[in-house]
Amino acid sequence: MATEKHNTSEKSNFEATLDDRKYQSPDIKGKIPGVTPEQEKEMEKSRAEIEELKNYILEKVKSTSAIGIIPPQAAVIFDDENELTEEERKRKPMHLLVLLPDDKEKEFNSIRNDIVKKIADNKQNIWLNLFLEKDLWEICLDSKYDVVEAIGMSFPLFDKGVLGGLRVAQIHKSLCLKKFEKYVYSYVVWGSMPRGNMTKTSDIDVGIIIDDTDVKRMPRLELKEKLRNIIYSYVMQAEEMAAVKNKLSPNIYLLTEFWEGVKDANPIFYTFLRDGFPIYDRGGFLPWKLLLKMGKIKPTPESIDMFMSYGDKTKEIVKRRLLDMVIGDIYWGVLTPAQAMLMLYGLPPTTHKETPAEFRRIFVEKEKMIEKKYADILEEIVIKYYKGYEHGKIKEVDGKTVDRLLKDSEDFLERLRKLREDIEKEIQKKNFEEIYSNVFKMLKSLFGEKAENSLINDFEKEIVAKGKGNPKYIHTLNELLHLKKELKTKKMPGKYEFENLRKDSVYLIEDLIEYAQRKELGLLEKTKIILTFKDKHAELYLTKPAFLVIGDKVKKITDKIEGSDLNELDRALAEHKGQRYKIDNHMMDLLRAELGDFDINL
Repeated sequence: MATEKHNTSEKSNFEATLDDRKYQSPDIKGKIPGVTPEQEKEMEKSRAEIEELKNYILEKVKSTSAIGIIPPQAAVIFDDENELTEEERKRKPMHLLVLLPDDKEKEFNSIRNDIVKKIADNKQNIWLNLFLEKDLWEICLDSKYDVVEAIGMSFPLFDKGVLGGLRVAQIHKSLCLKKFEKYVYSYVVWGSMPRGNMTKTSDIDVGIIIDDTDVKRMPRLELKEKLRNIIYSYVMQAEEMAAVKNKLSPNIYLLTEFWEGVKDANPIFYTFLRDGFPIYDRGGFLPWKLLLKMGKIKPTPESIDMFMSYGDKTKEIVKRRLLDMVIGDIYWGVLTPAQAMLMLYGLPPTTHKETPAEFRRIFVEKEKMIEKKYADILEEIVIKYYKGYEHGKIKEVDGKTVDRLLKDSEDFLERLRKLREDIEKEIQKKNFEEIYSNVFKMLKSLFGEKAENSLINDFEKEIVAKGKGNPKYIHTLNELLHLKKELKTKKMPGKYEFENLRKDSVYLIEDLIEYAQRKELGLLEKTKIILTFKDKHAELYLTKPAFLVIGDKVKKITDKIEGSDLNELDRALAEHKGQRYKIDNHMMDLLRAELGDFDINL
């Protein structure tokens, strides 16, 4: 049997067993406990059939990343994922995992059909689970950690490194959870494995976030150090159980320090969020990752300074590094500040591949804030030299080229400092225009369409003088007027001075809204009269026209009493300017006819 790549489904109750060593190491053959000689012969026959299929797949797709057998105890998960019928489940098919690189996406259906046909021709009881590598990480984003764990614990028939790396991480994660699950907030893989360039000797980068929000008996750093020692003690054990050559490289963060790093846009945590995929998460990492992708996590001025600081150290570092380090240092010296400028502009963090094109599109073509030659410098260093060096296309760089690249990077950084000032001025100008508009729009709604100075005088007379507002906001309003005049001459205030004005304006708007609500409530109370009749109550609104509310019924009073609704009453109240209309004899007669004898409660 065979199928397309599996569909997602609800989480099953499978839990990978670390003691099931025949599925942890490809080197273990024969003498499996509990298996009779006859069963052993049958297994050898199955292995031979699988071996033929494996060779067929590798011959057809030479870039195949991995081929493995899903462990029997996880079969129910993949039965559910593939939505097998009851009849298909009874046949108990072997679930075969085939992992392809992402560049095979266009050929995916063709490859699947060929493998399915081969399985059918061989009459093998095998169910094909075909994935692209990116599908594997999408499963993590769907929080299907049991599916990822089953894949990691599969018996590898062929592996370029992904299955082995995932197996080490899964075993280490299980050991940590077994020891102190309540402290493990997220267990995340990142680095070369999810990037798609994993090998059998690559380091396996994992990040473990420790929940320290409820720590009472010891200092947080003491907790981190204690758990760090335990986490590192399990590294060698996990590597031995997985029987791979990859080295596990854990990075340990406290939840509180991780949140601070994310909030302050620390480059390390930004990269970790952007590139990481959880294989265990208690509900925090994925929302952060999505917020980052949506551009909702904004950098602070301090974090922009931090990003820019990478460039400031470039010259000294380059002078003392060997050639293979020089390209890297220049690369980070221009790439990270360029990313910082795009983030400051308002874009979510870009990858190294996206940055040169986005930098050119935004600052050269769209905003025309920087000259084309600086986009050329960034593109040359990031695309031509660094990526060429990384992929072995550029094997040496002469001293003259190094000097030119270093000089270009210094010019680029110097120009970026001016670009930063220009971006911050534009942001500050837009923020001011929005603040100014909101404040004076609110004042006009309270005091009418008047000049700004008259509105400030009304604010002082009607609100401050009557003890209904803070006197310091008179200064805030005058500062807004003053700054509006300054902006016409393109003179900008300091960023901290502007930030204080912005905060005061926000508080001022909140106070004006509260004052308006109190004023409207007072006008409403003056408009409403309570009528009592036959042990019942009615509300009479002296608007024009007047309205009578009895229970859930709304009636309008003109020259007669007729049916109405809440929408018409709301419109009348909204248009009411505070003038109170009197109850004349005609209205009294209409009310008596409607209610009978009634009393007016003032």
